[in-house]
Amino acid sequence: MSVKKIRFIEPSNAPYRKSIENLFVYDKYIRNPSIGLMTLATVAKQKCSDVLMYSESISKIKWEDVFDADIIFISIFTFSAIRGYKMARYIKKHSNAVVIIGGLHASMNYRESVKYCDYVMVGEGDESILEVIDAVDNNSPVEEVKGIACIKNGKLFFSGKRRPPENIDIIPDRYLCYNYRKMSGHNTLWAQVHASRGCPHNCDYCALVRHYGRRVRKRSPENILEDIRQSIAFHDEGHHRLAKMLWITDDNFFADRKWAISVLNAIIKSDINYNFTIQARYEVGFDDEMLELLKKAGFSELAMGIEFLEDEAFENNNKNCTYNDIVRSVRNIQKHGLRVRGLFIVGADNHTVGVGERIADFVIKYDICGVLIQSMYFVPNTPVYDTHKDRLLDNDWSKCIGNVVHYPENISPYELQKEIILASGKIYSGKRLLKTIVTKKGIERLLFVGEFMWQKNVRERLSRELPRLEMLSRKHGYSF
Repeated sequence: MSVKKIRFIEPSNAPYRKSIENLFVYDKYIRNPSIGLMTLATVAKQKCSDVLMYSESISKIKWEDVFDADIIFISIFTFSAIRGYKMARYIKKHSNAVVIIGGLHASMNYRESVKYCDYVMVGEGDESILEVIDAVDNNSPVEEVKGIACIKNGKLFFSGKRRPPENIDIIPDRYLCYNYRKMSGHNTLWAQVHASRGCPHNCDYCALVRHYGRRVRKRSPENILEDIRQSIAFHDEGHHRLAKMLWITDDNFFADRKWAISVLNAIIKSDINYNFTIQARYEVGFDDEMLELLKKAGFSELAMGIEFLEDEAFENNNKNCTYNDIVRSVRNIQKHGLRVRGLFIVGADNHTVGVGERIADFVIKYDICGVLIQSMYFVPNTPVYDTHKDRLLDNDWSKCIGNVVHYPENISPYELQKEIILASGKIYSGKRLLKTIVTKKGIERLLFVGEFMWQKNVRERLSRELPRLEMLSRKHGYSF
């Protein structure tokens, strides 16, 4: 087969649709497309001139364009796995294309994913994708490529793990994503750059460290700067955006301190003048030099993976942290003029009724500027999955978007879902919205207004699941 056309698909269990709400509500009908899949499409362009990516985060899929492709890659996260499997089966009925599924969930759970496609590409695909394209182009066995799973002679076959790529200095061609340029003017979509991969820590609930590994691999500062420039231009030129923010999406940007400082210094010395946000572990809050550089480089906030507020939960999930560490870190970050955004997990084995109230009180007391609160979910082949797989409500991966998906030890699924709703409602109350509008300025005010609308949508979505969770909780013997 001569490979002349390749299509990439990012499914979503809540596909894009046109709505006025897309202008101010994120993650209801619109969200950022995958930079990772865009990067693979960019790599594939080296082998094939006709390459295009569809993301259900920002557009509908033009199936008439997809069906006559020679290879179709589908990338799935846990929450989008079921949607991705349905797509794969639909494509197989209407197309002769080679269908390959990849992404974090497929890599962690290829034994499941392989049932729905011709091949599963396990791990990072920067190098293997070129070998796969060559194999299809030359009618060679794709299963001879390292990192490929398939059904061979009626049995599961896996060609074995391959080493993660070392050269990740790849700037994704954002124009390869269908309709992205048109949609990038929305204030709900932020410019994004991913600068490194891997994390040296080993938290039990984290699938990313199992996917990318514990050894941190970095892009060069020069390459990162150029990506930042291109991402800003892509989103801002020709658009009238109010929320001009670029998100460095690394899971642990600060893992290699020397490299992180070199990147920040490169931004400071450059002509880039922009507003940045970044994810961080609590330890960065003790690094005064790093915090000063972040402020000088244009960073206005850090999204901190706080996760828990109980020392017992930290210990049980193999995270070397305490509540006092979190408080000291938050205060010091704010002392340097940076805002703190809190990322929280509920559903730890020690959690009881009241966990939502504790999170809300903490957020308000310590002036956390925004939150993401999700119930713990269990990606296959993570330690928490192995210890909790017999306590899952079911295998409906589409529920893994903040919903409670397991039977906790000390609180019912129904009550835990209500705790998330309670915390969100208290943090994003009308009273706090009015206070923010009156007392805050600029991007901080704009972000809170947007998050107020987003969290309202989150509470509505979580509330729709309450009757189902109440039924399952009573059936399982919880009393409340």
